[in-house]
Amino acid sequence: MTEDRSLELSREELRLLVDAATRRVLDYVESLPRQPSADDEGGAALARSLAEPLPETGRSSEELLDLLFEKVVRKGFGTAGPGYLAYIPGGGILHSAVADFVADAVNRYVGVFAAAPGVAQIETNVVRWFADIVGYPDTAGGILTTGGSLANFSALVTARRERLPDDFLAGILYASDQTHHSIAKAAILAGFPEENVRSIPSDPNYRLRIDVLADAISLDRKAGRRPFFVTGNAGTTNTGAVDDLDALADFCADENLWFHVDAAYGGFFLLTDFGRRALHGISRADSIVLDPHKGLFLPYGTGSLLVRDAQALRRAHALSADYMPVMQEDSDLVDFNLVSPELSREWRGLRVWLPIAMHGIGPFRRNLEEKLELTRWATDELRRIPGIEIVAEPQLSIVAFALAGPGLDSSQANELNRTFLSAINARKRVYLTGTMLGPRFVLRICVLSFRTHLDRMREGMEDIRAAAAEVRS
Repeated sequence: MTEDRSLELSREELRLLVDAATRRVLDYVESLPRQPSADDEGGAALARSLAEPLPETGRSSEELLDLLFEKVVRKGFGTAGPGYLAYIPGGGILHSAVADFVADAVNRYVGVFAAAPGVAQIETNVVRWFADIVGYPDTAGGILTTGGSLANFSALVTARRERLPDDFLAGILYASDQTHHSIAKAAILAGFPEENVRSIPSDPNYRLRIDVLADAISLDRKAGRRPFFVTGNAGTTNTGAVDDLDALADFCADENLWFHVDAAYGGFFLLTDFGRRALHGISRADSIVLDPHKGLFLPYGTGSLLVRDAQALRRAHALSADYMPVMQEDSDLVDFNLVSPELSREWRGLRVWLPIAMHGIGPFRRNLEEKLELTRWATDELRRIPGIEIVAEPQLSIVAFALAGPGLDSSQANELNRTFLSAINARKRVYLTGTMLGPRFVLRICVLSFRTHLDRMREGMEDIRAAAAEVRS
């Protein structure tokens, strides 16, 4: 039998590959402040040029790395740059890239405790840190996921298993009209008809109206349906709105409903004094979603689900097979495959643990405080621009605004603001996105990158002023 060891890199080969990649990463990161905030022109042509058949033989690593850094990664939204103020930024701290290199290189299996006890414990520590941040008791547990969407899905499945019978199709879910669409998607994937998801109107501050929620639940019960799940928002994507979590917790307790909080965007503001006041009551939720790739500035692909009763996760997800190893029963130790939909996955915990262990939580708190201050500063500056209306005051680090067009109907005003947005982004120092609030198109600024500071915000405000004057002239 002929041995083929061509995939086994020698020490020197690995060193050269890592050095070559590191050199390009350093150059790329240093160039981020000079890169356009978005560059998607010609993106489709680039994608077509990259289509290729399965290669039988390879190319040099230098050639491939050049392709990646000179062509592939530079086209699109500048999500890692300081001018990215769109959607919900995820800055991607580089400590986590090193952690991923280590995790992928050692390739330990985290799904079963016995397979890598230290690896599993590091991840357990991270989950416990998150539970402490939200104020959960020692009975809490959780998992790390790829993001808020899968965390919401697993939360909903857990609630369904805890609160409904096997024949669950009479179960009804409730969320405000500002709730992220991943809740409705999770419901559909969990087997509920789309019409079982009730959209509850929000108030003028874009917070869920509990009075309307109460009426909807009463009507569903009278019709023989089974209300069981309510989502509260701790920072919506549209405006950063935070529902009255204390009042929702009271309501759900009185009505025997599972209270879920989607804090994917806003949850880590709990590290700040302002955030603890804004999100008061979150610790009373049955389940909470947090996205470290938002509020902790980690790379995309890092979400989490926390559940007040860790055993509820196990009851919803545990399943075994003859080929699986024996699981341990110590409540302090976790077999993650028993509390999660996943059996095989990467060691996600290290990308969270390493930067926090290196710095402590203090720098993360200070960064979040800075983003809150920058958002308030931007809002004050927007008020000074003639014709600008603040449509949604910042509740966390998002502000929504629009340019007024005297004498314009709704459609014309929306078109004016789409033109306004394009004029801002065309300057390529900041990148903003818009959204619909009812029938109205508005622009939004979201400040949540660890690389965004006052200098870039000043540049962005210059561009907003110039664009406003341009489109109104």
